[in-house]
Order: sequence, then structure tokens, then C-alpha cells
Amino acid sequence: MARKKILVTGGAGFIGGNFVQYMVNKYPQYDIYNLDLLTYAGDLTKHRDIEKKDNYHFVQADIADRSAIMPLFEKENFDFVVHFAAESHVDRSITEPEIFVRTNVLGTQVLLHAAKQIGVSKFVHVSTDEVYGELDFDPTAFFTEETPLQPNSPYSASKASSDLMVRAYHETFGLPINITRCSNNYGPYHFPEKLIPLTISRVLNDKKVPVFGDGKNIRDWLHVIDHCAAIDLVLHQGVNGEVYNVGGHNERTNLEVVKTIIKTLRKSEDLIEFVTDRLGHDKRYGIDATKLENLGWKPTYTFETGISQTIDWYVNNKWWWEQIISGEYKNK
Repeated sequence: MARKKILVTGGAGFIGGNFVQYMVNKYPQYDIYNLDLLTYAGDLTKHRDIEKKDNYHFVQADIADRSAIMPLFEKENFDFVVHFAAESHVDRSITEPEIFVRTNVLGTQVLLHAAKQIGVSKFVHVSTDEVYGELDFDPTAFFTEETPLQPNSPYSASKASSDLMVRAYHETFGLPINITRCSNNYGPYHFPEKLIPLTISRVLNDKKVPVFGDGKNIRDWLHVIDHCAAIDLVLHQGVNGEVYNVGGHNERTNLEVVKTIIKTLRKSEDLIEFVTDRLGHDKRYGIDATKLENLGWKPTYTFETGISQTIDWYVNNKWWWEQIISGEYKNK
């Protein structure tokens, strides 16, 4: 019986990288192909424990480069595609939106075309709750899979566009797909420009921690390993054509997250520095993941457990994030 081949795009990034490790270790009978361009946020040092495993393969390529993608699909004849690769930092999308359109929209279309041409069994598109826009501070209001798409940043607009392209390939060409939309992820190997790793690294170095506006913006935090388990379930059991929200049931204000990290590391809240608010900064995200829970998934991490383990990981793995901050990882 032929071994299943799974292409994971963006597998040198944060969520995709954790997913690659999760799948390589859980499914030795699958061949896992990690496709990544290795932009500034891509890092292969995180895979040093799996890179010699027989079922792990790395391919460096640009998902928006049709001349590279089509021959790869035709040669390997992938069974499944799990698509993480994306420009994802909101602040960068405000200053350089065209890069987000090229990677997130055109890149997704190139992958969809290739997947259609070879007839993959499932294309799982990993998206974000930010495509829904924002919620007010009513704790009873949540995003469901039926919430209209109302993106507010160039980043979320590019992700919403890619979601619609995935839907179109399903409706027009019959491509088997699922779309997952997750809340904010955290955990090991999170690039240090994002809130939690930025805060941990700065607090450990006694540097000021920037907090946008008044810090009252609310996010639902999802541990990356819970997210990996959710995508694994959707890949194998998701109903063709369906969207699944993935949420951690862990809503916190940005200021609460920062203060939790500072308290855990026994440092002073004097390190907090309020800065000019981000343009178009969404007030609150909150996920209703009932549909996915009915499929058989539930988060295993509480925020308290997850953030404590995450802080410990950053304390014990300075080798990883220090080389990211210094830029040394680009030379490896």
C-alpha cells in the first residue's frame, strides 16, 4: 500500500512548524513535505530533531511561483495539502500590504490550481478569526462559521480573500476542501515579533514592553498544540466543504497577558510602556468552536497551564529566540 503524502506549506513558521513536528512524530506512515520560502519568519533550526527522520522532507519554494509549484505537485502527487503559508503580521500589512496580497491571495490560488490539477484528496486551508472583523465587549457574543466576513486590516482582508478563493475552487471545480479559522495562537517557536514571545523576551532582558493603546483589546488564546490536534482532526474527519472555527476559550485583554508574564517572571510592571494604538485595531475576538467540538475536538490547555509552560519553554530555549532576534538564524 502506497504511503500517503502530505504537503504542509509554511512549515518553517510558527503554527506550520509545530504542525510539521506533530505530524512527523504522530504518523510515521505518512511522508510529510515541508514547503517554505524561508522568508524572515521562516526558521529550520526548530526542526533539528526531526530533519533526519525518513518521513520528513523539506522543499524551499515560493507558493506564488507557479513554475516551481506545478512541477512539484506533478512529481510528488500529494494526497493532502495543509496550507499555512502566509504573511501574518498585522503591523507589517499596514506598511507593506502588496506583499500580503501576493503571498496570501495569489499564492493560495496557485496551490489550489495545482491541487485541482493532480486531484488531491483534501485541501485544508488554515485561516484566522480576524476575517470576521471585530466583536464588541459583550461577553456573550462570539464568531460562528456563519458570521459575515468583515476584515479590517490588509492582513485579514488578504486572508478573507484566500478563504473565498478556496471556497470558489470547491464550488466551481469540486475540489475537496476544509477551511479552519483559529483564534490567537501561542506556544513554542513563536516568532518574537508577536505579543507573547515579544513580552517574554523583553521581560527576560529587562526591556520595556510596548502595549498598544490602553491594552484593553481582547483576544481568545489557543495553544498551538491544541490547534495542531484540531487541524489533524479536520484533515481526517472534516466534512467536505465545511468551515470549522478553532478557539481556546481563553479570552484575555492584551494588558492581562503582559501582566501575567511579568508576574510569572517576577519582574516589575514598570516595564510596561503604552504606545500609540495600531491603526484599525480590532477590539475583541471570541470564537464559538461548537461545530468542531461536535466533531470530537476540545482544547486541552487552559491559559494558565499553557502560558506557564510557554514561559518555561522560552526561559529554557534562549538559544532559539536569541538567534532569531539577532538575525543569526538566517545564516544557518
